[in-house]
Amino acid sequence: MSVYHDEIEIEDFDFDEDTELYTYPCPCGDRFQISKEDLASGEDTATCPSCSLIVKVIYNIEDFAEYEEDCVVATKEKQLVKN
Repeated sequence: MSVYHDEIEIEDFDFDEDTELYTYPCPCGDRFQISKEDLASGEDTATCPSCSLIVKVIYNIEDFAEYEEDCVVATKEKQLVKN
C-alpha cells in the first residue's frame, strides 16, 4: 500500500505535448510526472524524480482509452514492418 503525499485532479497537471508527460509541482522544487501512456494503462501514481514523494492522480481512464488504442495499433504496425 502506498502512502500518497496528496491526491491531485488530472486537470491541475500541466501537459507537455512533446514528451507526453503530465507534471505537477512537488514541494521539493521538482515536478511529479506521469506519462499519458501510464494513464491509459490505468496507472494512477505520479512520482517525483528528485525525492520519494508520490501523488495519486484522480482521472477518468475512459478519457485515455483512445490513446491506448492508438499505441496498440502503432506497436502492431512496427512489428509488421520488422517482419
